[in-house]
Amino acid sequence: MQLTKFTHSCVRIEDGDRALVLDPGAFSEFDAAMDGAQAVLITHEHADHLDADKLRAALARDPSLRVWAPASVVAQLGDLGEQVVAAEPGQAFEAAGFPVRAFGGQHAVIHPSIPTISNVGYLVGDAVYHPGDSFFVPPAAVSVLLLPLHAPWSKMAEVIDFAISVRAPQVRPIHDALLNDLGRGVVEMQVGRLVGEHGSDYAGWAPSDTLTA
Repeated sequence: MQLTKFTHSCVRIEDGDRALVLDPGAFSEFDAAMDGAQAVLITHEHADHLDADKLRAALARDPSLRVWAPASVVAQLGDLGEQVVAAEPGQAFEAAGFPVRAFGGQHAVIHPSIPTISNVGYLVGDAVYHPGDSFFVPPAAVSVLLLPLHAPWSKMAEVIDFAISVRAPQVRPIHDALLNDLGRGVVEMQVGRLVGEHGSDYAGWAPSDTLTA
């Protein structure tokens, strides 16, 4: 499988003529990420993970395109029949020919006064784990962890502990668009050093960079 990063939390996974896209949100290069994709996995409803208008338009253009997402996202996208399917933790399904398992269920707490929402993490191809906005550790082996590096709902210690707990051989950053270069350098230095002590290879990952899993 070849992974390509787009800005923030959007990742495209390809294998031959199969392609699926995770979280093509408002910060991401939507059209480039979605070009020729057969399936989309959405972790939750926040705009940095879901560009609802563009996704509706993509579904209208391509009746064969399929989307899996939490029920709240399905409702937001509207009545699109079998094109949009509700994903729940514990489910296993196939998307664009890739086996997918769903985990988690709840977005990380941003603040006690802000209601929590649904969040579904996805393990694709029994290898690549995208947790969305959560630190849910899946009860499964992970080869590549897509690590939410920086968020309003996290602190660096939690990011490090999550990566250590998953124990994936390869760790690459997502959810990083709110960091400037100075902040990224500080965070990545500590994340890379500490997860490396526990056997994981952490490396920077810029938009358009690829990785083979």
